[in-house]
Amino acid sequence: MSHATHQAVTTAELTPAAREPLLDGVSIAVLAPGAEVSWDLVAEPGGPSTLWLRAGGAPVEVRFSVPLGDAAGYWHPRVGWHRTLLADWEGHAVASLVDGHAAGCLYDHSGATLLTFAAVDPVPETTLRFGVSEENDTYVVHLQLPASDGPHRLLLVPRAESVAAALRVLRDWFTGEVAALPVPDSARTPVYSTWYAFNQQVDAESLEVQARLAAELGCGVMILDDGWQRHGHGRGYGGCGDWEPDDTTFPDFTSHVARVRAHGLRYMVWVAPLLLGPRAACHSRWAPYATRPATVPGADVLDPRLPEVRARVVEQCVRLVRDHGLDGLKVDFLDQAMVYAGDGAGDVGAAMALLLADLRHALRTVRPDVLLELRQPYTGPGMAPFGNMMRSFDCPADATANRVRTIDTALLTIGGAVHSDMLLWDPGAPVEAAVRQLIGAFHAVPQLSVRLDRLPAGHREAIAFWLSAWRRLRPQLLDGTVEPGRPDELYTLVRSTADGGCVIDVHSDRVVPLRAAGQRSVVLVNGTPVDRLTVSAEEDSLAADITVHDPRGRIIDRCRRVLAPGLHTVSVPSMGMATLRIREGGTQ
Repeated sequence: MSHATHQAVTTAELTPAAREPLLDGVSIAVLAPGAEVSWDLVAEPGGPSTLWLRAGGAPVEVRFSVPLGDAAGYWHPRVGWHRTLLADWEGHAVASLVDGHAAGCLYDHSGATLLTFAAVDPVPETTLRFGVSEENDTYVVHLQLPASDGPHRLLLVPRAESVAAALRVLRDWFTGEVAALPVPDSARTPVYSTWYAFNQQVDAESLEVQARLAAELGCGVMILDDGWQRHGHGRGYGGCGDWEPDDTTFPDFTSHVARVRAHGLRYMVWVAPLLLGPRAACHSRWAPYATRPATVPGADVLDPRLPEVRARVVEQCVRLVRDHGLDGLKVDFLDQAMVYAGDGAGDVGAAMALLLADLRHALRTVRPDVLLELRQPYTGPGMAPFGNMMRSFDCPADATANRVRTIDTALLTIGGAVHSDMLLWDPGAPVEAAVRQLIGAFHAVPQLSVRLDRLPAGHREAIAFWLSAWRRLRPQLLDGTVEPGRPDELYTLVRSTADGGCVIDVHSDRVVPLRAAGQRSVVLVNGTPVDRLTVSAEEDSLAADITVHDPRGRIIDRCRRVLAPGLHTVSVPSMGMATLRIREGGTQ
């Protein structure tokens, strides 16, 4: 692209290009200055259509344009809280293997989609520009794709009834094309994490107490976060690089790991293998390979495009797992590699693909069922071969953000189990505050991060109940068909169905449609501040046995009701649960 193009404030100021009809009212223009370009769209019945783009090895710009219609919002993997309609001078993103995915979905006020696309290749650094074109009354998405030896491919999904339905089409396609890292059942069990509970003040004795209590509550994994390593103190990363246990707090780290595992937990540790801090003993040796500062404090970033760096990362990670009997690693800050993006010295995504492939092979040689946790923004389809626990971004004590981020993550994640950010709450708060955090993470694997030995008895009782309920409902919550509604409405009513069961969690005062056809049970989770839910029985009358639990899991009501078509109030305490067992012949 020319210098003038980069300086354009709005997309209307860009060099004009002829648009052609593409799909469902979407038009396309393809530009590759100095090269001959062509494209064609190949439909796949029941799946996405494939847009093939050819430009003879030159960089390509693709411009999608959609009439505004009744557009309401635009979702993409890095959407954060900006999920309504930005102006085209405001909507910008860069995608790469460890920094989101070049994908997006425009939808209207009914929730139906107007445009859904994703790049097939997740690796190349791709620049995206998107938003409302004020001059043209359209919504535009522009992708700048780097030069490629072969054709570029984009997937397009015909209009669907919801964002979730459209993205399921993409997930199904990627699932059939990508060889995901195997997912042990332990990756799908509740986790105890040390981060919010201890921050960097960790030691072997304290953690072994937490391990025993976590196992009793139903956790299957412990993650030891930052602070276990030498120089791992102070809120910054100036000591990163050596990745050796601190022998003052972990005098025999290997024996400590074995004692935790004896409780039935698998053990993982946090590592940020691309960070290099000045306090590390290895700093002088590796500083020439880390020439740019990280965006997190205190450290520089090793350049993954260098083969020496890739070999060192693999060696360090394998050594940790092998020497200490670990079950896996929480691999953090991979997105820091993007500080090298666009410098002309090679594609960062391609280098990270090489590094992660080497790491996966080496770790699976040592431990075939290795656990690897990755984190937003590197949780898209391209990362499925390299991780089997996909955690949402940090949001301490924010149940709403955890709900939104876990569902956002799950919309385009394949292979690995989606995990919540660690759950933090005030032990002195009412039990409802603890339950709110668990309910906020209901559609992901929950990670607890409080000092379990300091919790009131009511909190422990509630955790035990909700983790047990989560395990029982896991087929719906992790593997079911999930319909969370419009992204800009923050997923305040989420419906998950599978195996004749339906789970509906409600987070605002709204009517809950009951569609019991084909369901043996419906579980209503009341995440609102009021002690009732309003449900709408649709079509036929619904006969059900209803069991109501309070936030601590105690049964407070059992009854039988026939819900005729129309509105009904079901008494469910705030942060409580009602289970409707549909009676045989229960719709009439």
